[in-house]
Amino acid sequence: MRTTTAGCSFSPASFSSSLPTYSATYLPSNAPAQSEQGQAGTNQCGSGANQTSECQNAYINSVDDWCIFAPPEPGPDSVIGNTERIEVAWCLKSGYGTRVIPDGTVSGVYFVQTPDYVQITGVGDLTKVNIPAGDAGGELDPHGADGNGNPIGGLVFSSAFGSLAQMHEWTNYVSATEFCFRACKDGPDAPTLCQHIYDEMGCMWNMPANYSPGGFEQCQGDSGEPMGVYGTSTFYQGQPSTPSAHAAPATSSCTTLSSVGNGLAVSGSSILSSATSSGASATLTSASRSSGASGVSGSATGSATNSASAGYQTTSFGWEQTVMTLGLGIVGSIFGAVMVL
Repeated sequence: MRTTTAGCSFSPASFSSSLPTYSATYLPSNAPAQSEQGQAGTNQCGSGANQTSECQNAYINSVDDWCIFAPPEPGPDSVIGNTERIEVAWCLKSGYGTRVIPDGTVSGVYFVQTPDYVQITGVGDLTKVNIPAGDAGGELDPHGADGNGNPIGGLVFSSAFGSLAQMHEWTNYVSATEFCFRACKDGPDAPTLCQHIYDEMGCMWNMPANYSPGGFEQCQGDSGEPMGVYGTSTFYQGQPSTPSAHAAPATSSCTTLSSVGNGLAVSGSSILSSATSSGASATLTSASRSSGASGVSGSATGSATNSASAGYQTTSFGWEQTVMTLGLGIVGSIFGAVMVL
């Protein structure tokens, strides 16, 4: 039996069949306001960042440029099972018109690009993106029970394979402490490598990979085996015996970062400022004031020294100006007296 879902047609019984066909392909620049009926948010998101954004466009580009879907509002009722239809995009990077993931939320994240998909896995305190503490989470994908997706109208994009493109097949698991997101490049194996029917199995079973806290890494990797497929057999959720997860696919050419973040000071639904940007601006400003005398230093010590030098120069200039003003006053008085005589 053939199933048509969310603009795509494929056969779930024969996991690797003909190339799936898609009824619509978008970019953020030409997406409609809403790509599915019943959509709560929007796909016309603009740029920048907004902590009350209803944007439902997500991106997976690199270890420091990715998004997840999470609830739009906080509260004990915002568990993924209740909000899967209305989730919004939360992104690590500003510029997509989405909400930004507050710095300090993510304690470890691992990005892998394979020939067939891009993937992020990680851990953190996802209560900061409105997932209630203790929520075991759930699975989000472009299909859902009615073919409109969870969230309805959610779109995913990536520039990892070249130009920015829509990724029609994807699967995203989120809980209060863990997340994973895989987006598959269009191709005959995309529906199987981004299979969405194992919503109760969680991240580590569906996407075996590194989930260690304290690491921030970007790697190339092998595509590995599709979730649920074991040779010629296919496991279906709910069967009496659940097989173990596949081994994590091999990775290589890894790059390690010390941390990831956006430098934005976020408080509730407000973005107050950019701590990093304002600090850099203050340093640059103080350094430029004294660059004529002592140059610009890139170090913190150098910046402090330059600031002190700038202050000293300003003080010296004020003293000299005072003396000059008094001197001109005396000369003016003498000249006036001579003219009277």
